[in-house]
Amino acid sequence: MTIVNNDFKDVVFGRKSVKEFDPNYKISEEEMLSMLNDAMTAPSSVNFQPWRPVVVVSEEGKNKLRPLVSFNSRQNDTSSAMVVIFADMNPQSHGENIYSNAVEKEYMPKEVKEQILPSIIDMYDSMSKDNMRELVKVDSSLFAMQFMLVARSYGYETNAIGGFDYENIAESLGLDKDRYIPVVIIAVGKPAKESRDTYRLPAEEITKFI
Repeated sequence: MTIVNNDFKDVVFGRKSVKEFDPNYKISEEEMLSMLNDAMTAPSSVNFQPWRPVVVVSEEGKNKLRPLVSFNSRQNDTSSAMVVIFADMNPQSHGENIYSNAVEKEYMPKEVKEQILPSIIDMYDSMSKDNMRELVKVDSSLFAMQFMLVARSYGYETNAIGGFDYENIAESLGLDKDRYIPVVIIAVGKPAKESRDTYRLPAEEITKFI
């Protein structure tokens, strides 16, 4: 798909949270997958890529989501899509696939894969649930931010939503709630009106050098 805004400064510093979108504008599945694939280049621990996006676009899907996002129903009802980003608590299950493809594409020597992958998987298998939760949520948050910037380069605006029913959203969308941890919802579409500026704390006030 075509990137319509390749101005780095505008993409990053012009981004604002949009709460109301053009409800008549639709993003094709092809274009959504293109944006998601671009966002897949986000970094992750040992490249296990634990993010699992669920793209809610249909009326049925929006109806399922509406009671779970009660304070953000306007975004749900007007956006082209609500991208619900989950974190996989068992990302090591994709380790063999990821590393084998890296070898096939000559990104990694086979002997390196055979040397390091078993120990990485053992480490993940022995990790506590709390530590795994924190790890995959951080990785998935990096993906979420990358997706928002990618969407803006495609000519769309976004709103990161943290106010939703964390307990029930996975099962409501047909996922195993013990394996898939909700991280954030990204509303995406064409803005219905211009968003206001917001004040940001200066780095000098909150940064410590040691």
